[in-house]
Amino acid sequence: MIDQAVIERHGLTQDEYDRIVTAMGREPNLTELGIFSVMWSEHCSYKSSRVHLKTLPTTGPRVLQGPGENAGAVDIGDGLAAVFKIESHNHPSFIEPYQGAATGVGGIIRDIFTMGARPIALLNSLRFGSLQDPQVRRCVEGVVAGIAGYGNSIGIPTVGGEIGFDDGYAGNPLVNVFCLGIARHEDIVLAAASGTGNPVYYVGAKTGRDGIHGATMASTEFDDKLEERRPAVQVGDPFMEKLLLEACLEVMKTDTLVGIQDMGAAGLTCSTSEMGSRGGAGVQIDVSLVPQRETGMTPYEIMLSESQERMLLVVKQGREAEVERVFEKWDLHAVRIGEVTTDGRMRVLNRGEVVADMPNRSLTDEAPLYTRPFSEPAWQVEVQTIPWSGLTPAPITETFDRLLAAPTIASKRWVYRQYDHMVRTNTVVTPGMGAGTVRIKDTDRALALSVDCNSRFVFLDPLLGAQHAVAESSRNVACAGAQAIGATNCLNFGNPQRPEIMWQFAKAVEGIGVACRALDIPITGGNVSLYNETEGKGVLPTPTLGMVGLLEHADRVLGRAFRAAGDAVVLLGESRGELGGSEYLNTIHGLVRGCPPVLDLARERALQQLLVSAAEASVIRSAHDCAEGGLAVTLAECSFDTGIGSEVGVPASVGTAPSGFADIATLFGESASRVIVSVSPEQVSTLLTMAAEAGVPATVIGRTGGDRVKISVDGRTVLDESLRDAEEIWSSAIGNCFARPRASA
Repeated sequence: MIDQAVIERHGLTQDEYDRIVTAMGREPNLTELGIFSVMWSEHCSYKSSRVHLKTLPTTGPRVLQGPGENAGAVDIGDGLAAVFKIESHNHPSFIEPYQGAATGVGGIIRDIFTMGARPIALLNSLRFGSLQDPQVRRCVEGVVAGIAGYGNSIGIPTVGGEIGFDDGYAGNPLVNVFCLGIARHEDIVLAAASGTGNPVYYVGAKTGRDGIHGATMASTEFDDKLEERRPAVQVGDPFMEKLLLEACLEVMKTDTLVGIQDMGAAGLTCSTSEMGSRGGAGVQIDVSLVPQRETGMTPYEIMLSESQERMLLVVKQGREAEVERVFEKWDLHAVRIGEVTTDGRMRVLNRGEVVADMPNRSLTDEAPLYTRPFSEPAWQVEVQTIPWSGLTPAPITETFDRLLAAPTIASKRWVYRQYDHMVRTNTVVTPGMGAGTVRIKDTDRALALSVDCNSRFVFLDPLLGAQHAVAESSRNVACAGAQAIGATNCLNFGNPQRPEIMWQFAKAVEGIGVACRALDIPITGGNVSLYNETEGKGVLPTPTLGMVGLLEHADRVLGRAFRAAGDAVVLLGESRGELGGSEYLNTIHGLVRGCPPVLDLARERALQQLLVSAAEASVIRSAHDCAEGGLAVTLAECSFDTGIGSEVGVPASVGTAPSGFADIATLFGESASRVIVSVSPEQVSTLLTMAAEAGVPATVIGRTGGDRVKISVDGRTVLDESLRDAEEIWSSAIGNCFARPRASA
């Protein structure tokens, strides 16, 4: 009989333990308990989220592979597929920022090449606390260095991403990593074990004690025992991963494989049980055959280790020598450790002695599934109101400068300059200049990629805020001129056992479904990261959307920056002076309050279709989504990097803010479905006609040129600032937080 304390230490409830006993028909031994604990963890089983995830749209004419595999895949023409996914490495990155982030990059890359696709681009979505906190700055430095160290070393460009800052992430940063690869349809490989007697091979790095119970650690909130969790963080080796990538892609072309899977979360346990379950087969392995880099490892440790850069292969009988030769060529371990069986069981031996024996399906398909209770928080209605009576508007120029310096808005150049974004020469748009865009070699096409979520909007209204996340991400790829064709999500929330957190999650998933159906965008897979809490305080709900868009002509891609003086500046969409959840309220008044902006998904779809059509017809020269910071910040960002200023005039927005905030609401309100585009004078009438036919409001608000950012409201000049001064504030704000004090002479 296993002690109750041991059961709890494995993250299992008494009810779950009883279910294990029922499934096995006996008490489990310690190794079996450990295997169940990781496979039934929230991180691996999605036991609190599956009931909601099933409601998402996952099919479409371009979908080649939906949820359930290592990554999703969509058709991009010419027999090619875009294979992509986003995953989290939040908990490890807080405990050990460099290795946590680095192994997050390594893990998502393996998910892509495991499918038979060559990875060509990375993005990341990061959230941290205030940069005024030294501990947060150390975390940021470590995470960025880890992403750079792994991605740069393996030779895959990081072409974009997003970074947000809020006190709510101080005790639990979010590190979400997106990877995209390209494969031919017929080369896509699935992770299933079948064929009785087919050998099971272990390939890649040796197994150590790093990462043991990593999946379980990622399924609990943090407390004051943080330091004890450090051994659960994996250690990565990007050079080993590069060899593994090339060897796996080479062996996949030999027709020797039945299936292949990364040893990611839960390591050898997850790969053996899931491959067997998917193939309706059993898998038997002997852990004494597993290459080990530490002495005296027990079967428990070997099965639960999450050492990096390891894969499990099922090889066709008689083709073993071919597989071994390929891996030997790349100087990698390729060791036969077991075989496929017919009994549907996962059986673990140690020098021939059975040390674990359990039904595969009990570990995977029959894992607990909870419909957890949820209820709207008592404070939800209160936070949707803005206490205007206690607020005084700051001067416009001061507000503008403070917003440009706000870390969520300020240039992320300090981060991006650490990433190699041009390796492999596919990159069309550099980081910070618009959606990450990469060429599809040997075609005329390109793919635009974006990761987005306004977590304040989700906090204030999870249903509407999640719709905004989908709309913003797809709008960003549309601003590049690309048609959104598929999405992946990384759902970051707190403790699902708290009804108010589960309510946020359920409503957010519902919102994603509503928006994806309205915009005709399938979800091809993703990741759920729960228990993002420290000592009972959860992060802002952050359902991050990773979007993939297709451009038919790579030479027609758009960026955010104005390209020439004398062009017309056109606002597509309408400004309604909405300040709820805005960066203005957060930065100037320290408030996360109000209702998120109204979102009309039919109008959003029309806007995105217009952008794609206008870009394809070369009618517009640049496009930039109007988001955090509103109209004024967007116009300034359109001028940064090229030095081409603008002078515009707009009517006052009619919003819900008091009259004293009218100009603030007009300049810094964050109404949805708005894009600033620049158009050559001879194309203005064409764009206005196209917009009218699409039912999209379009207004010529000014012209590009000069060296200032100048905005008038109802004929009154309310902002007139040197472009050089504004760009200096914007470009240096984050870097200044990390500047080292100079030694005295």
